[in-house]
Amino acid sequence: MFGVTFSAFGTFLHEVATSIGKFEVRAQKESIFTMGFLNMFWAFLFFLILMFLRNSFIFSLASLPTFTARVFLEILQTHSSLIAVSRADRTTFSFVNIITIPFLLLVDNILGYKIGSLQLLGMGIIFVALLFLFLKHGLKKEGLGFVLFSSINAVATISLFKYNITYFNSVEAEQSLIIAILLFYLLMCAKFFAKENPMQFFKKPLFFLQSATSGAGSVAMSFAYVFAPASIIVTAKRSFTIFWSILSGSIYFHEKHTALKFAAMIFLILGVILLI
Repeated sequence: MFGVTFSAFGTFLHEVATSIGKFEVRAQKESIFTMGFLNMFWAFLFFLILMFLRNSFIFSLASLPTFTARVFLEILQTHSSLIAVSRADRTTFSFVNIITIPFLLLVDNILGYKIGSLQLLGMGIIFVALLFLFLKHGLKKEGLGFVLFSSINAVATISLFKYNITYFNSVEAEQSLIIAILLFYLLMCAKFFAKENPMQFFKKPLFFLQSATSGAGSVAMSFAYVFAPASIIVTAKRSFTIFWSILSGSIYFHEKHTALKFAAMIFLILGVILLI
């Protein structure tokens, strides 16, 4: 119960941060690079504090080939995701992101894990629900290419992350180094392309709220895994993400076809449950 509650709270905070960022980018008050920097900043501090408290910085030089590959893919992932968030509807982003799960399952199958009949059924339900939304024009095509790329590329980044922390590095070391590199990349892009200094945005209450809610959401999701099995948390996270995005899309961004999206959400959640 506590795990699901933390998941609901964490995804809600992430939706608040993302919605603020999306709205401000559209209003041209911040660039996508500053939005990404603000949303990652507190997560980086959290991993640094955790690493300091647990004395858990473990990084193996043997991981450099896969770590370097992950750095390159994570930069692509961050850049494409920020464009996707700024251009695509909130519901389009959250619905299409679901396809990461069945593709991850296919990768696991290649690596030797058996896919059962219920999991195949779950995959089928997810793809049919998404196809239904597209045919009924429940999802807009604007930014869809970037959403699809980020959803499929996430399979590679997650797989490399799992590989590195299984055989080489601690979670804190792996994540703190990756986020540090991404923060530097976003800082340079913001300065040279958007002529912004993301650190100056912390002085403005709305942008501080955007950054703080994103960081708090990351912390809440981290604690969620303490109180429930990972499969339950992943299911809850995906489900609540879709739910909050439908609400924010309808109320904040005036997206249409809300009833249709809620109906599709039920089938997508069923598909995710069967997968996990």
